[in-house]
Parts: sequence; structure tokens; C-alpha cells
Amino acid sequence: MNQTAAHKREYTRNRGDLYLAFELGSKEWKLGFSVGFGQRPRERTVLAGDLAGVKREIERAKRRFGLSGEARVLSCYEAGRDGFWLHRYLV
Repeated sequence: MNQTAAHKREYTRNRGDLYLAFELGSKEWKLGFSVGFGQRPRERTVLAGDLAGVKREIERAKRRFGLSGEARVLSCYEAGRDGFWLHRYLV
């Protein structure tokens, strides 16, 4: 894909999904939320293992970006030390 195509509007529109990137540390987790290309991500921090905090921030991000409560959340993180338990919890 050439760089011109990557910036076309058809590739950057919001399809109603919330994207979430985790940076998992031993003391805190950093969360980055987006609905696609072109806008600054919403960045939040929760204590490591605070699953209620993660859920709360997901709901806040959905409201911030004008998404429905039923919007899909597509997440990524480096499994590393934490393995896949977080993925199993989220799905």
C-alpha cells in the first residue's frame, strides 16, 4: 500500500469500533483509546490488575468518542509477563 492510499478518507473513517492498546507494567497499566486514524488517542492509567478500572475507562472512552455501549472493543497488548489471562478476561 502506498502512503497516499493510507491517508484516504475511505481508510480512516470510524466504523463504530473502539481500539484499545495496553501497556502492561508491574505497578500500572496505560490504556490508549482511539476510533481510527487522525485524532489524538485518549490516554488513561489504571493500577495493574484493576479490571474494574479497565471496564470503567472503556465505558468512558465509548462515551467520549460517541460510540454505543454495544460497540466492539478491539484490543492489543504484548502478552509477555502477563500471558493471555487478560485476553481471556476481555473476551
